[in-house]
Amino acid sequence: MPYLFAHFKEKITPDGEQVYFSVSRDGFNWEKVNNGNPILTATLGEKGCRDIEIVRLHTGGFMVITTDLCVANRYDENLNLDWSNINRTGSKCLRMWKTDDLVTFSEERLVHFGRNDFGCMWAPEVFFDEEREEYLIHWGSTVEETDYKHMSIYCSVTKDFETFSAPQLYFTKKNEILDSHITKVGDTYHLFYKNAHNPSMNMHATSDNLFGPFEHDEKFQQFMEENVPNPGSYEGPATYILPDGKWCLMLDFFGCEKEKMGYVPFVSNEAGDVNFERKDELFSFPYGFKHGKVIEITDEEYEKLKSL
Repeated sequence: MPYLFAHFKEKITPDGEQVYFSVSRDGFNWEKVNNGNPILTATLGEKGCRDIEIVRLHTGGFMVITTDLCVANRYDENLNLDWSNINRTGSKCLRMWKTDDLVTFSEERLVHFGRNDFGCMWAPEVFFDEEREEYLIHWGSTVEETDYKHMSIYCSVTKDFETFSAPQLYFTKKNEILDSHITKVGDTYHLFYKNAHNPSMNMHATSDNLFGPFEHDEKFQQFMEENVPNPGSYEGPATYILPDGKWCLMLDFFGCEKEKMGYVPFVSNEAGDVNFERKDELFSFPYGFKHGKVIEITDEEYEKLKSL
Protein backbone atom coordinates (compact mmCIF):
# COMPACT_ATOMS: atom_id res chain seq x y z
CA MET A 1 0.00 0.00 0.00
CA PRO A 2 1.38 3.46 -0.82
CA TYR A 3 1.87 6.21 1.75
CA LEU A 4 2.05 9.98 1.76
CA PHE A 5 4.30 11.87 4.18
CA ALA A 6 3.30 15.55 4.57
CA HIS A 7 6.09 17.44 6.33
CA PHE A 8 8.37 20.47 6.34
CA LYS A 9 12.14 20.95 6.26
CA GLU A 10 14.07 22.71 9.00
CA LYS A 11 16.28 25.19 7.20
CA ILE A 12 17.55 28.62 8.08
CA THR A 13 15.56 30.09 5.19
CA PRO A 14 11.74 30.43 4.97
CA ASP A 15 11.39 28.01 2.05
CA GLY A 16 11.98 25.10 4.44
CA GLU A 17 8.97 26.02 6.55
CA GLN A 18 6.34 25.21 3.95
CA VAL A 19 4.31 22.10 3.04
CA TYR A 20 6.24 19.30 1.34
CA PHE A 21 5.04 15.86 0.20
CA SER A 22 6.97 12.61 -0.08
CA VAL A 23 5.63 9.18 -1.05
CA SER A 24 6.52 5.56 -0.46
CA ARG A 25 5.32 2.22 -1.79
CA ASP A 26 6.38 0.28 1.28
CA GLY A 27 6.52 2.78 4.16
CA PHE A 28 10.30 2.31 4.34
CA ASN A 29 11.81 4.01 1.31
CA TRP A 30 10.64 7.56 0.64
CA GLU A 31 10.76 9.60 -2.56
CA LYS A 32 10.42 13.35 -2.85
CA VAL A 33 7.44 14.84 -4.70
CA ASN A 34 7.50 17.93 -6.94
CA ASN A 35 11.29 17.65 -7.25
CA GLY A 36 11.61 18.34 -3.55
CA ASN A 37 9.92 21.74 -3.84
CA PRO A 38 7.01 22.88 -1.65
CA ILE A 39 3.53 21.71 -2.52
CA LEU A 40 2.02 24.65 -0.63
CA THR A 41 3.58 27.99 0.34
CA ALA A 42 2.09 30.20 3.02
CA THR A 43 1.15 33.75 2.12
CA LEU A 44 -0.87 34.76 5.19
CA GLY A 45 -0.01 35.42 8.83
CA GLU A 46 3.57 34.50 9.70
CA LYS A 47 4.03 33.10 6.18
CA GLY A 48 5.45 29.81 7.39
CA CYS A 49 4.13 26.27 7.83
CA ARG A 50 5.43 24.02 10.57
CA ASP A 51 4.10 20.80 12.09
CA ILE A 52 2.21 19.62 9.01
CA GLU A 53 -1.01 17.65 9.48
CA ILE A 54 -3.01 15.97 6.73
CA VAL A 55 -6.22 14.03 7.27
CA ARG A 56 -8.44 12.16 4.83
CA LEU A 57 -12.05 13.30 5.26
CA HIS A 58 -14.78 10.68 5.62
CA THR A 59 -16.84 12.68 3.11
CA GLY A 60 -14.01 12.73 0.56
CA GLY A 61 -10.96 14.88 0.05
CA PHE A 62 -8.31 15.96 2.54
CA MET A 63 -7.50 18.79 4.94
CA VAL A 64 -4.00 20.16 5.41
CA ILE A 65 -3.49 22.01 8.71
CA THR A 66 -0.29 23.62 9.96
CA THR A 67 1.21 25.78 12.66
CA ASP A 68 1.28 29.39 11.45
CA LEU A 69 4.92 30.18 12.14
CA CYS A 70 8.18 30.88 10.31
CA VAL A 71 11.10 30.82 12.72
CA ALA A 72 13.49 31.69 9.89
CA ASN A 73 11.94 35.14 9.90
CA ARG A 74 12.53 35.45 13.66
CA TYR A 75 16.26 34.67 13.83
CA ASP A 76 18.56 37.35 15.19
CA GLU A 77 21.85 38.17 13.49
CA ASN A 78 23.48 35.14 15.17
CA LEU A 79 20.67 32.78 14.14
CA ASN A 80 19.37 32.54 17.70
CA LEU A 81 15.69 32.38 18.62
CA ASP A 82 13.72 33.65 21.59
CA TRP A 83 11.37 30.68 22.06
CA SER A 84 9.66 32.23 25.06
CA ASN A 85 8.75 35.23 22.93
CA ILE A 86 7.40 32.93 20.21
CA ASN A 87 5.26 31.10 22.77
CA ARG A 88 3.89 34.45 23.93
CA THR A 89 3.50 36.37 20.66
CA GLY A 90 3.13 33.61 18.05
CA SER A 91 0.03 33.13 15.95
CA LYS A 92 -3.32 32.43 17.61
CA CYS A 93 -4.52 30.81 14.39
CA LEU A 94 -4.05 27.53 12.54
CA ARG A 95 -3.48 27.47 8.79
CA MET A 96 -5.75 25.27 6.61
CA TRP A 97 -6.19 24.15 3.02
CA LYS A 98 -8.67 21.66 1.56
CA THR A 99 -8.00 19.46 -1.46
CA ASP A 100 -10.02 16.86 -3.33
CA ASP A 101 -7.11 15.26 -5.15
CA LEU A 102 -3.83 16.22 -3.34
CA VAL A 103 -2.89 18.30 -6.39
CA THR A 104 -5.24 21.29 -6.48
CA PHE A 105 -6.01 23.14 -3.26
CA SER A 106 -8.52 25.63 -1.90
CA GLU A 107 -7.53 29.12 -0.89
CA GLU A 108 -5.38 29.28 2.23
CA ARG A 109 -7.25 30.11 5.47
CA LEU A 110 -6.15 31.22 8.91
CA VAL A 111 -8.65 29.93 11.47
CA HIS A 112 -9.02 31.70 14.82
CA PHE A 113 -10.64 29.60 17.52
CA GLY A 114 -12.01 32.49 19.55
CA ARG A 115 -9.48 32.66 22.37
CA ASN A 116 -7.14 35.63 22.44
CA ASP A 117 -5.47 34.38 25.62
CA PHE A 118 -3.58 31.67 23.70
CA GLY A 119 0.07 32.05 22.88
CA CYS A 120 1.35 30.40 19.73
CA MET A 121 -0.80 27.43 18.66
CA TRP A 122 1.63 24.60 17.98
CA ALA A 123 1.50 21.24 16.21
CA PRO A 124 -2.15 20.68 15.24
CA GLU A 125 -3.32 17.12 14.69
CA VAL A 126 -6.73 15.69 13.83
CA PHE A 127 -8.41 12.51 15.04
CA PHE A 128 -11.64 11.36 13.35
CA ASP A 129 -14.18 10.08 15.87
CA GLU A 130 -16.12 7.50 13.85
CA GLU A 131 -18.88 7.11 16.43
CA ARG A 132 -19.75 10.81 16.45
CA GLU A 133 -18.65 11.47 12.86
CA GLU A 134 -16.68 14.50 13.97
CA TYR A 135 -13.06 15.57 14.06
CA LEU A 136 -11.07 16.32 17.19
CA ILE A 137 -8.40 18.94 16.49
CA HIS A 138 -5.74 19.08 19.21
CA TRP A 139 -2.67 21.28 19.58
CA GLY A 140 -0.21 22.65 22.13
CA SER A 141 -0.42 26.16 23.50
CA THR A 142 0.56 28.34 26.40
CA VAL A 143 -2.05 30.71 27.87
CA GLU A 144 -2.04 34.15 29.43
CA GLU A 145 -3.14 32.75 32.83
CA THR A 146 0.28 31.09 33.26
CA ASP A 147 2.13 34.06 31.76
CA TYR A 148 2.63 31.91 28.65
CA LYS A 149 5.07 29.67 30.52
CA HIS A 150 3.22 26.34 30.69
CA MET A 151 2.21 24.50 27.54
CA SER A 152 -0.69 22.04 27.57
CA ILE A 153 -2.79 20.28 24.94
CA TYR A 154 -6.07 21.95 23.93
CA CYS A 155 -8.77 20.75 21.57
CA SER A 156 -11.75 21.75 19.46
CA VAL A 157 -14.35 19.64 17.67
CA THR A 158 -15.70 20.14 14.15
CA LYS A 159 -17.81 18.22 11.68
CA ASP A 160 -16.93 20.23 8.59
CA PHE A 161 -13.84 22.41 9.30
CA GLU A 162 -16.09 25.45 8.93
CA THR A 163 -17.53 25.73 12.42
CA PHE A 164 -15.55 24.77 15.53
CA SER A 165 -16.41 24.22 19.19
CA ALA A 166 -14.89 26.52 21.80
CA PRO A 167 -11.37 25.30 22.70
CA GLN A 168 -11.10 23.17 25.83
CA LEU A 169 -8.18 21.78 27.80
CA TYR A 170 -7.54 18.24 26.56
CA PHE A 171 -4.46 16.97 28.42
CA THR A 172 -2.05 18.60 30.83
CA LYS A 173 0.61 17.72 33.39
CA LYS A 174 2.61 19.50 36.05
CA ASN A 175 5.39 19.82 33.49
CA GLU A 176 4.95 21.37 30.06
CA ILE A 177 3.85 19.01 27.28
CA LEU A 178 3.66 19.40 23.52
CA ASP A 179 3.33 17.60 20.17
CA SER A 180 0.34 15.33 20.84
CA HIS A 181 -0.40 12.42 18.51
CA ILE A 182 -3.54 10.28 18.96
CA THR A 183 -4.30 6.99 17.29
CA LYS A 184 -6.73 4.17 18.05
CA VAL A 185 -5.86 0.46 17.97
CA GLY A 186 -8.77 -1.84 18.70
CA ASP A 187 -10.63 -0.26 21.61
CA THR A 188 -7.59 1.58 22.96
CA TYR A 189 -6.68 5.21 22.35
CA HIS A 190 -2.92 5.81 22.27
CA LEU A 191 -1.61 9.26 23.12
CA PHE A 192 2.02 10.04 22.30
CA TYR A 193 3.42 13.40 23.35
CA LYS A 194 6.62 15.22 24.30
CA ASN A 195 7.40 15.92 27.94
CA ALA A 196 9.32 19.21 27.87
CA HIS A 197 11.39 18.57 31.01
CA ASN A 198 11.80 16.46 34.17
CA PRO A 199 12.36 14.28 32.19
CA SER A 200 12.59 15.67 28.66
CA MET A 201 11.47 12.88 26.32
CA ASN A 202 8.54 11.46 24.38
CA MET A 203 5.86 9.75 26.46
CA HIS A 204 3.00 7.33 25.82
CA ALA A 205 -0.36 6.99 27.57
CA THR A 206 -3.52 4.99 26.90
CA SER A 207 -7.25 5.24 27.54
CA ASP A 208 -10.50 3.51 26.60
CA ASN A 209 -12.05 6.95 26.03
CA LEU A 210 -10.99 9.56 23.49
CA PHE A 211 -11.21 12.26 26.14
CA GLY A 212 -9.38 10.30 28.83
CA PRO A 213 -8.34 9.96 31.52
CA PHE A 214 -5.07 8.61 30.12
CA GLU A 215 -2.83 6.17 31.96
CA HIS A 216 0.91 6.80 31.80
CA ASP A 217 2.99 4.01 30.21
CA GLU A 218 6.01 3.41 32.45
CA LYS A 219 7.33 0.71 30.11
CA PHE A 220 7.57 3.12 27.18
CA GLN A 221 9.30 5.72 29.34
CA GLN A 222 11.84 3.10 30.41
CA PHE A 223 12.42 2.20 26.75
CA MET A 224 13.11 5.85 25.92
CA GLU A 225 15.47 6.23 28.86
CA GLU A 226 17.46 3.07 28.10
CA ASN A 227 17.51 2.93 24.29
CA VAL A 228 17.33 6.46 22.89
CA PRO A 229 20.47 8.59 23.30
CA ASN A 230 19.62 12.18 24.20
CA PRO A 231 15.86 11.45 24.33
CA GLY A 232 15.09 15.13 24.87
CA SER A 233 16.24 15.81 21.29
CA TYR A 234 13.25 14.01 19.76
CA GLU A 235 9.71 15.31 19.30
CA GLY A 236 6.79 15.31 16.83
CA PRO A 237 5.69 11.65 17.20
CA ALA A 238 3.80 10.05 14.30
CA THR A 239 2.69 6.45 13.87
CA TYR A 240 1.45 4.32 10.99
CA ILE A 241 1.01 0.63 10.21
CA LEU A 242 3.48 -0.90 7.76
CA PRO A 243 2.32 -3.27 4.99
CA ASP A 244 3.36 -6.33 7.01
CA GLY A 245 1.28 -5.20 9.99
CA LYS A 246 4.19 -3.88 12.02
CA TRP A 247 3.85 -0.52 13.77
CA CYS A 248 6.14 2.36 12.92
CA LEU A 249 6.77 5.23 15.32
CA MET A 250 8.57 8.22 13.81
CA LEU A 251 10.30 10.66 16.16
CA ASP A 252 11.60 13.96 14.85
CA PHE A 253 15.21 14.69 15.82
CA PHE A 254 15.08 18.47 15.90
CA GLY A 255 17.94 20.59 14.65
CA CYS A 256 18.42 18.42 11.57
CA GLU A 257 19.86 21.30 9.54
CA LYS A 258 22.91 20.93 11.77
CA GLU A 259 22.75 17.20 12.52
CA LYS A 260 21.34 16.01 9.16
CA MET A 261 18.91 13.62 10.82
CA GLY A 262 15.26 14.64 10.87
CA TYR A 263 12.87 11.75 11.49
CA VAL A 264 14.13 8.55 13.09
CA PRO A 265 12.11 5.31 12.73
CA PHE A 266 11.21 2.84 15.48
CA VAL A 267 9.33 -0.39 14.68
CA SER A 268 7.35 -2.87 16.79
CA ASN A 269 5.82 -6.20 15.81
CA GLU A 270 2.20 -5.04 15.59
CA ALA A 271 -0.02 -2.01 16.10
CA GLY A 272 -0.49 -1.29 19.78
CA ASP A 273 2.76 -3.02 20.76
CA VAL A 274 5.11 -0.41 22.26
CA ASN A 275 8.14 -2.73 22.31
CA PHE A 276 9.91 -0.67 19.66
CA GLU A 277 13.33 -1.11 18.11
CA ARG A 278 15.21 1.62 16.28
CA LYS A 279 15.48 0.67 12.59
CA ASP A 280 17.43 3.34 10.74
CA GLU A 281 18.91 0.76 8.39
CA LEU A 282 15.50 -0.16 6.95
CA PHE A 283 14.50 3.36 5.97
CA SER A 284 15.69 5.87 3.42
CA PHE A 285 14.73 9.53 3.08
CA PRO A 286 15.71 11.97 0.33
CA TYR A 287 16.40 14.72 2.89
CA GLY A 288 15.76 15.54 6.54
CA PHE A 289 12.00 15.30 7.03
CA LYS A 290 10.56 17.45 9.80
CA HIS A 291 7.41 17.23 11.94
CA GLY A 292 4.60 15.86 9.78
CA LYS A 293 2.03 13.13 9.24
CA VAL A 294 1.90 9.81 7.37
CA ILE A 295 -1.34 8.57 5.77
CA GLU A 296 -2.19 5.70 3.46
CA ILE A 297 -3.09 6.64 -0.10
CA THR A 298 -4.40 4.77 -3.13
CA ASP A 299 -2.34 3.59 -6.09
CA GLU A 300 -4.03 6.26 -8.21
CA GLU A 301 -3.16 8.99 -5.72
CA TYR A 302 0.42 7.74 -5.54
CA GLU A 303 0.85 7.86 -9.32
CA LYS A 304 -0.70 11.33 -9.48
CA LEU A 305 1.72 12.64 -6.86
CA LYS A 306 4.69 10.97 -8.55
CA SER A 307 3.88 12.81 -11.75
CA LEU A 308 4.19 16.25 -10.15
